[in-house]
Amino acid sequence: MKDGSESKISLVPYKGVRDFYPDQMSEQNFILNTMRKVAESFGYEEYSASLLEPSELYKAKSGDEIVNEQTYSFTDRGGREVTLRPEMTPSLARMVAAKRREIPLPLRWFSIPNIFRYENPQRGRTREHWQLNVDIFGVSGIEAEIEVISVAREILRSYGAKDEMFEIRINNRALQNALLSSYALSETDKKNVMKILDRKDKMSHQEFEEKANVILRSNAPEFRKLTEARDIDGFLALAPEAVRQSQGASEVRELMKVLKEGGVTAIFSPCLTRGFDYYTRTVFEIFDTGENNKRALFGGGRYDDLLDIFGAEELTAFGFGVGDVTMRDFLETYGLLPKNQSSTHLYICVVPDTAFSAVNRASELLRQKGVNVAVDFSNKKIGDQIKTAVRKNIPFTMVMGGDEFGSGRFRLKELATGAEETLKLEDAADAILQKTSSAKT
Repeated sequence: MKDGSESKISLVPYKGVRDFYPDQMSEQNFILNTMRKVAESFGYEEYSASLLEPSELYKAKSGDEIVNEQTYSFTDRGGREVTLRPEMTPSLARMVAAKRREIPLPLRWFSIPNIFRYENPQRGRTREHWQLNVDIFGVSGIEAEIEVISVAREILRSYGAKDEMFEIRINNRALQNALLSSYALSETDKKNVMKILDRKDKMSHQEFEEKANVILRSNAPEFRKLTEARDIDGFLALAPEAVRQSQGASEVRELMKVLKEGGVTAIFSPCLTRGFDYYTRTVFEIFDTGENNKRALFGGGRYDDLLDIFGAEELTAFGFGVGDVTMRDFLETYGLLPKNQSSTHLYICVVPDTAFSAVNRASELLRQKGVNVAVDFSNKKIGDQIKTAVRKNIPFTMVMGGDEFGSGRFRLKELATGAEETLKLEDAADAILQKTSSAKT
């Protein structure tokens, strides 16, 4: 007998992670499968990697905040320092660098891994989430930006989102670097300015002003005005001449021009930085415009130098990530999550004392025709078995007993409408597949 004083193992999952019961898994599959379908429609191929990586991989390029404050890192039994991946891009760069001369370019890859960050769980943030990563390598021109941003926009549209529900925001690290260089800042001060820019929306106006004054001193007033610019032309009108003539300035203007010509509206966001150190030029976010969920959904940019940490030949790259948690919040906010529907098409209700072998042969025939079948061997009343099917959101039921097997005809019921038909098994299979297929489209 167990001592009553012993503590019981908790039924609650680890803080910040989730269990997925079947109805929640159905929603998760809808979210991730839509992402996968759109990525593949643009010619992207799926890849994967281990969730464990040497910690040095992230120390090299991810950024101090990610490595020092947000990773799950530990020393394994071999004395190696390892980390549960907090993002996928360094693993991707490692994989590409390993076969740099074998992979045909341009390379279009995507993945949907689970990633881990030690964050304070709140709406839109968990300690484990799944993230779609879409990346293109070997295209140095603006075509890479246009294509990848188009993939992100098409994902939202595939969920049923309208353009007014989200906003595409653009900036450029080269433009920002040109501005900071014009102020003759040290590398440390440049990094500190980027940090306060990244967190501006989370600070009070006074706090931002105080931090800017400490770092930028006499340049702080001009800098604050630049962060409030509403478009690229307004920003450049206030900026020093070196910034106006910079490569970053021309890249922003060209990108926004080509996006507009393609029917895609984007805005220049002077405070957009993205938190990772490896971005080199264009950065972008897609922001939810809803009052209840104002936050970035997608984030990404160009990272042309990431392979250098492996000593590999330089290779241009552009990509983005989007998480399942923020996407689910977005879809829920706008009522775009579909009603949960079981992947099982048919629930067979078995009349008590019916021969198991007969039911098994019939269900196997239906499966061979492509119907997903669950059989109830509970010996409950037929009405109770049908109630079970309703609770499981299974669209069709079929009763099987001696009379049905004697006649070779079975009663098929569509639970949503209550409509019933008495059919041969082959005909029932065709009817189920036709109706479930039309329901998906």
